[in-house]
Amino acid sequence: MLTAFARAFQTPDLRKKLLFTLGIVVLFRLGAHIPVPGVSFENVNQCMSEAEANSGLFGLVNMFSGGALLQLTILALGIMPYITASIILQLLVVVIPRLEQLKKEGQAGQAKITQYTRYLTVALSVLQATGLVATARSGSLFPQCQVRDEIIPNDSIFTTITMVITMTAGAALIMWLGELITDRGIGNGMSMLMFISIAAGFPGALWAIKQQGKLADGWIEFGVVIVAGLAMVALVVFVEQAQRRIPVQYAKRMIGRRSYGGTSTYIPLKVNQAGVIPVIFASSLLYIPALIVQFSNSQAGWATWVQENLVGSDSPIYITTYFLLIVFFAFFYVAISFNPEEVADNMKKYGGFIPGIRAGRPTAEYLSYVLNRITWPGALYLGLIALVPTVALVTFNADQNFPFGGTSILIIVGVGLETVKQIESQLQQRHYEGFLR
Repeated sequence: MLTAFARAFQTPDLRKKLLFTLGIVVLFRLGAHIPVPGVSFENVNQCMSEAEANSGLFGLVNMFSGGALLQLTILALGIMPYITASIILQLLVVVIPRLEQLKKEGQAGQAKITQYTRYLTVALSVLQATGLVATARSGSLFPQCQVRDEIIPNDSIFTTITMVITMTAGAALIMWLGELITDRGIGNGMSMLMFISIAAGFPGALWAIKQQGKLADGWIEFGVVIVAGLAMVALVVFVEQAQRRIPVQYAKRMIGRRSYGGTSTYIPLKVNQAGVIPVIFASSLLYIPALIVQFSNSQAGWATWVQENLVGSDSPIYITTYFLLIVFFAFFYVAISFNPEEVADNMKKYGGFIPGIRAGRPTAEYLSYVLNRITWPGALYLGLIALVPTVALVTFNADQNFPFGGTSILIIVGVGLETVKQIESQLQQRHYEGFLR
């Protein structure tokens, strides 16, 4: 692998792409440490040192922003507005006929959907920035901090508008940097920035586990976490690469004097067809009741029940609900992202068929049957991986965003595999040996 990586740097165009991607990453991480105008950086650092920076209601968003959210930097919103907008557009494509028609128009239609995603990203950024500024001003961002009300000393309207505009511009900048990486760098830009945001928190989280450990000055706990993390990475790689290949045969067709078709191929159906989307959906949905309680300041019985059962991740009700939501959203997302009837119609149109299965409706029913069968282990796998932070919370007294938690490992391994495959394909085009020998 090291030899292949060295050869990638020896190839001029690949070296330019790698260095360009590295430069964008440096700019991205630099922006994650520049505070927003109007924020008291000293008070923020004091609250960060007193509180558990990665726990609480904003833990997931803080992880996706590389720790920039709780520090109230210009890139505090991170890539979450773009991710949310992309998911919303994917769901609307199934519901709105106009968007479905655009999706079928190929590259031109996809460009239009991408433009809609950008507009929605800016709108969501304004809403999220306004909510974040309001939360910081009310002191709810760091509830246990002594100077929580002095994070934003000046509460004038002008200061608030300036902070909202700055954070919105930061989210738009992240979107632009991601598109630059996609066009001129290596890999998918937004996925790469997501990878960097999550990986940036790994060293600090691992060192915190070492400092909190009691066996051999914390080194035993540190070693156990490293071994468990490597085992999780191996498991995730194994499942992410697993797929069910459905054979497809294309009949021969005579057009003039030429014969077309007669080839054999397959439809790759991944075991984890939904990716990390179900985990994000389930986490976001579980945050809603806690957010309602936090902003309502209610002391009613329902609020107390929510605080006891849906806020702490060590609650049996929280664990069960979280697991069931992940399984539900796994089936839900697979149902809207893969249409067996459309695949069967396309196969029938071009003379393709699955051996032993009639073309048309029987093919669609067979694809739906296979998809449901392989989605079950994929959904259960996602649920078990996502519960790793809960086990770590009890075992090592770690925070809720354990460094080798389900969401972070799924994203890092998935992005890493895709990036390595892209570099390998470009090396093989130049007759070099790739990473995977």
